[in-house]
Amino acid sequence: MTCIKPTPLPLAFNVGMKLLFILNDPPYGTERSYNALRLAIALLKTQREEVRMFLMGDAAACAKAGHKVPQGYYNIADMLGMVVRRGGTVGVCGTCMDARGITDPELVEGARRSTMSELTEWHEWADKVTAF
Repeated sequence: MTCIKPTPLPLAFNVGMKLLFILNDPPYGTERSYNALRLAIALLKTQREEVRMFLMGDAAACAKAGHKVPQGYYNIADMLGMVVRRGGTVGVCGTCMDARGITDPELVEGARRSTMSELTEWHEWADKVTAF
């Protein structure tokens, strides 16, 4: 039996991807938004990936600052802040914000009102799109 040593990948393969996450679920009640944020944070820690997150539908509530959760429980708004501090971009559907009574000043620092037109641009920008 012959053992073949793998050839190292060229540096071009180490270049990160442009990733778009689309979140639809509320901050609590399911773990989809939580798991999307966990993955986004982990990818941003590699410092190779570019991450953009678009929150729509009930996920718009994820970006509202001031969540009060029991001690030891994850805080979605804090996790969004981690995405922003690590260089990620967070857009929140303006129509979805309005439908839920969320105003621009209520958003976590770094998140901003966005539009379907911007989501369309981000979709074209991305190498990979993941919806949660």
